[in-house]
Amino acid sequence: MAKGDFERKAAEWMRGRLGADDLVRFVTDLAVILCVVELFVHTTWLGIVTVALLVYGMWRMSSKNLGARAVENERFLKMLGPVRPWFQNPKAAWTESRKYKHVTCPSCGQHVRVPRGKGKLRVTCPKCHEKFEVRS
Repeated sequence: MAKGDFERKAAEWMRGRLGADDLVRFVTDLAVILCVVELFVHTTWLGIVTVALLVYGMWRMSSKNLGARAVENERFLKMLGPVRPWFQNPKAAWTESRKYKHVTCPSCGQHVRVPRGKGKLRVTCPKCHEKFEVRS
């Protein structure tokens, strides 16, 4: 079978399927980490968990039930919450945390980003327009 023919058939098979989303990437990365740990620890259950995670990731990628998989992925991303940027782009998250401080509006709970090292700042919430003071 020619290389182009295999790629065409693989693309045809994946049509209408989800592919790799954030949850699949996380599960696959976790499986690789567990595989490396299993090389040193040599426990049967760790190998079984690793294979189960890889099978689950493959099943999610090949699923045609896009609605259910999207809901699961959104639930996963919501569960990650504030650590999500650290998983997606650690370097950018590190730079962001060094330059800016994130504060919460006392009135509505909106998260507001303020520059670090500027002393006492008067901030206006972009959502409710409440003015409050924070130390950066």
